Amino acid sequence: MKYKVVLKKSKEGYSVSCPGLPGCWSQGKTEDEALENIQDAIRDYLEAAVKISKGAKVREVEVPV
Repeated sequence: MKYKVVLKKSKEGYSVSCPGLPGCWSQGKTEDEALENIQDAIRDYLEAAVKISKGAKVREVEVPV
């Protein structure tokens, strides 16, 4: 999967967020570290989403844009 992320330089290093996954963000001292950390954050976010929706009726539909 690919997700777009927003990477911003800050006084402490870099902050990074994933607009497609509200509340999913991370940081790092370097750009590379921040990007590695957001990969972990995205994996954790998606894992939590699966756990939260377990047992719920979920439909997957394709929506043209």
